[in-house]
Amino acid sequence: MNKIKCIVVDDEELARALLKSYIDKVDFLELVDSFENPIDAMLITKNADIDIVFLDIQMPELRGIDFAKMVDSSTKVVFTTAYSEYALEGFELNALDYLLKPITFERFLKAVNKFKKEEVEFNDNITVRSGYDLHKLKYDQILYIESDSEYVIFHTSDRKIMSHQTLKSLVQKLPSSIFMKVHRSFIVNKKKVSALKGRNLLITDIKIPVSDSYFEVVKKDLF
Repeated sequence: MNKIKCIVVDDEELARALLKSYIDKVDFLELVDSFENPIDAMLITKNADIDIVFLDIQMPELRGIDFAKMVDSSTKVVFTTAYSEYALEGFELNALDYLLKPITFERFLKAVNKFKKEEVEFNDNITVRSGYDLHKLKYDQILYIESDSEYVIFHTSDRKIMSHQTLKSLVQKLPSSIFMKVHRSFIVNKKKVSALKGRNLLITDIKIPVSDSYFEVVKKDLF
């Protein structure tokens, strides 16, 4: 099972340390990084497949509520705060959970188990519109997805399906536990990748380029 990748964003060192200790206790969680300043966390949320952000609300340079609005919808937000009056605003942003400080381990575990439940319940397929036709593709059928101007092409082992949508919109729909964006023009099925040769991923005998901004994340996540 792939680990659930987390980051912690909180301007209080003790709060970051507590959440790190909780994450370390749970075998299906992986702490990718922690940040004192939400601005410093922006890059990793754009370039890495982060599953959960543990996010403080009251921070000096940028409020957690405002940062959450910039996070990709495929990344779940768990708000952490000492102020209960922010709960309603947090849930209006479709937060996974809202943890009131001081956070107990039992309450923390309840929040991350919500994520596990959502992951188990997701569909194993996507419906793709191509012209007037609808195609139901199981995730396991998809090798990679390629951007072509205003279209994307779904590549399977035996066919190609062109659909009028963007790669960015697909990143938000597809489960990050299976799919990963590796280039501005490519999403790959992580389970189909067999090797990394230079700056290219191999899927069967097909070479998929990895851009510089994704390279280190790809190496860490896939190899």
